[in-house]
Parts: sequence; C-alpha cells; structure tokens
Amino acid sequence: MPIHKKRFWSIALLVQIALFYTLSKISSAIYFFEILFEVQKEIHTKIFSLFPFSFGDTAYILLGIYILILMSGLSKPKKRKKSLLKLLITLNIFYFIYQIFWGMLYFQEPIINKLPEKQITTEELKQLSLKYLELCKKERERTKENTQGVFIIEDINALKLEIIELQKSLPKNLIDKKAIQSQSIKNSLYSPIMNYAGILGYYNPFSGEAQICSTQPDTYIPFTIAHEMAHQRGYAREQEAHFIAFLTGKEAKSASLRYSTYYFILKSLLKTLYDKHTDFVESVLESYSPAMKRDQAYELEFNAKYGGKAEDLFRKANDIFLKTNQQEGVITYSYFLELFIRYESEQ
Repeated sequence: MPIHKKRFWSIALLVQIALFYTLSKISSAIYFFEILFEVQKEIHTKIFSLFPFSFGDTAYILLGIYILILMSGLSKPKKRKKSLLKLLITLNIFYFIYQIFWGMLYFQEPIINKLPEKQITTEELKQLSLKYLELCKKERERTKENTQGVFIIEDINALKLEIIELQKSLPKNLIDKKAIQSQSIKNSLYSPIMNYAGILGYYNPFSGEAQICSTQPDTYIPFTIAHEMAHQRGYAREQEAHFIAFLTGKEAKSASLRYSTYYFILKSLLKTLYDKHTDFVESVLESYSPAMKRDQAYELEFNAKYGGKAEDLFRKANDIFLKTNQQEGVITYSYFLELFIRYESEQ
C-alpha cells in the first residue's frame, strides 16, 4: 500500500494504537521504555535547558499554526486530499513520539507497591489535618509577604536549584529513578490561558521542559515546580508526582517550599473530609493563622477571577485523559493520600 495514500496512514494509526496497547500489558516492554526515558531525559534537559525561553511552547505554537493551515485546506476541494494526508501523517508522527517518550511510562510499576498496606481511617485524616495545620502556621511565619500581607517567593531561582538538589536525596527504596542534573524549568508562554484552564504547570515530553504558570498565586508555585520536576525524572502518574513533590518539600531548608508543600497536604486532606465532615473542616479553616487566611483569600479571589466554564471543560477532558492512562483523574486525591498516609505511618 503506497505511503502517499490516506488509507495507509489511517491504518498505520490504528496499528500504532493496538501495538502500544499490547505493549502496555508486557512488563519487559515497559521496562524498555523506562530505560529509553533514562537516556533521552538527560539529553533533553541538557539541550533545552540552554534556551532561556520555553522551546516546547514555541514548538507547540508553530505546530498549531501548521495544523490550522492544513485544516483550512480541508475546506478547499483542490487542497482537501493533500491536507488530509498531511494531517494523518502529522498525527501518526506525534502519537508515535509521544508514546515512546512518555505515554508508556503511565504503565510502569506503581510506587504504592513499595509501601506497606494500611487501612485509612477518618480519625487519622483528621489528626493529620491538625498536624499539618500547625506545620503550615509555623512555616508561614518564616516566609516573606507582599505589602498586602500575602505570601510571596523571595528567590525562585534559588528555589529551583534547591529542588534539584533535594530530589537527588529522596529515599531510594521508593524513588529509584535517576534525578535530573540540569535545570530546565520554564515559565510557560501560555500562562494567561493556563489561568483560565486551571493549569498550574505541565511537563512537555517532547522537550523535557517543566512548564510553570508564572501568574498563579505564589502559594502554588514551589509545590508545582517540585511536582513537574518529578515528571522530568520519569514519573508519569499525577498522584505519584504529588507524592514525590511531598517527599521533596518536607526536607527543604526553604520555608517557602515547606509551606507550599504542607499547605497542599492540608488542603488535600480537607477536600477529602469536606463532604461528610463539614463541621470539622470549617473549624480547621477558622483555625488558620491570620497570614494563612490572607493567602486563602487571595487564592479564592484568583480562582473566582479565572475559574469558569473553560476550567470545567479542561478538567473534564483532563479527567478522561488521566483515567485512560490508569490514573484516577483530577476528581479525587485518594491515591495520593494513600501514598502519603502509608508513608507517614512508617515514620
């Protein structure tokens, strides 16, 4: 079948989907892709860390323009066949590169298999909420704030370098992938759009860059950086990246990173408890320190400004994507909390 035919590339895409689905069930195949990632992540971070801007975001913009041109060609009878053929070729190439660089890592052995089983109780969730409330209060007093009394990061470059160093010393019995050596954490060119979509950051598997929404509240940023760097290390599952960010942040010298980490943990616990234990959650919220309440008010103001239908639509789409890659989606933090609580019970 000639490769210049649309049918060939349509079949090729279906074959790819079937092939990668089959490989996702074979442990030796997943191990191969893990080894491949170890090789390419070093190359990616070293090369693309040299760019002072987000190379991956720029490439996405150019790709988007190219796709729009091809799609416009679909409406023109003389260009329709060639445009459709080029779209199918582009989709095949994009899907193949994504799967070998990143997609197959969603099927590697879960971190939870390395932690002892434990039954999670409501009382334990409540006790941990109170524990992390006090930790948040303590660390918040050691951080900087702006003239409105809201938390700010004093030196984000120093923070990035500290996270790189911290990820080199995570417990090897749990986190056995090699830490990255080069700093490739970029402010996304899409930050204004990410605000409306509710995206705090993302990992670009084609360039190995960690993209951060630079306009989000500072309370989110340190933990988000640690989370995206966990992806750079080779952990694809969102909840496992949360867990690695927790392991990173709890050992930090930086009060900003510790506060952002503890605050994320506290909010995760409270979200889990809220539906059935509303009174308890509201009592914890009332117990926030004045500084924490200012941070919370700023987050609520930010979310009210940018939240809406666009964010809801993205979250639903992302939820479907995560679930198709053996993840729980964005609706629940239960897998992350199980990792967190199993780890806490061992300390």
